[in-house]
Amino acid sequence: MNSKQRLPQRIALFSDFGEAGPYTGQMEAVLLNQGVRVPIIRLMSDAPSCDPRAAAYLFAPLSKYLPNDTLFLAVVDPGVGGPRLPLLVQTGDHWFVGPDNGLFSQVLKQGPNVSVQAIDWRPGRLSASFHGRDLFAPVAAAVAQGRRVPLRPVETAELIGDGWPDQLSEVIYIDHYGNAYSGISAGSITDDAVILLDTIEIGYTRTFSDMVEGQPFWYRNSIGLVEIAVNRGRADRLLGLEIGQPFSVSAPV
Repeated sequence: MNSKQRLPQRIALFSDFGEAGPYTGQMEAVLLNQGVRVPIIRLMSDAPSCDPRAAAYLFAPLSKYLPNDTLFLAVVDPGVGGPRLPLLVQTGDHWFVGPDNGLFSQVLKQGPNVSVQAIDWRPGRLSASFHGRDLFAPVAAAVAQGRRVPLRPVETAELIGDGWPDQLSEVIYIDHYGNAYSGISAGSITDDAVILLDTIEIGYTRTFSDMVEGQPFWYRNSIGLVEIAVNRGRADRLLGLEIGQPFSVSAPV
């Protein structure tokens, strides 16, 4: 990379590796061993497992909460070791390193100044099953320090997920409390919209304390997505929700 270009001021990790286990720590170790001295943030370690489509709709709004000049090392990669491309995506504000499997599809819609490049570099030792450690982390370290990485341009229309919708009427994530995030942005529906889950109708409430205990509702969550919740209860158990479950909305999305 050109030494006159601005450099990332922090690296944010986003993955489906889970809170336990060795995987996130191994990526952090590579970054440090490669000389990275900027802060490393564990943005998320429990993204939807092996589900880059659902993760894409969660990753895009989460990425907005990091300051400009953040490099996102994002790995939800069920196709690891296969033919999918490794990518470096640059927007006007951030860098993104990870697989071409749709994970960056919604990020690419967030700004006009987007470039996408395939990573042509490969390490001397590349495991078949952990490219987060062996490929993506070293590339992220190089970008963070302004070191050159062999790249070639890729058209966004060629990327997996290019045709995915802006709004996804599905459950994309279930948090620790049993609340169900959707792939619908909070500003895309009105307060009178009703979410339909089979025969169950779920109306809008501003926040938990405004709803009767034990009753379901939808609200606009803190990262700007429509979320289904239950006051003092678990929406996933009460409503039988799981990631990938579709629903409909009575008002236009």
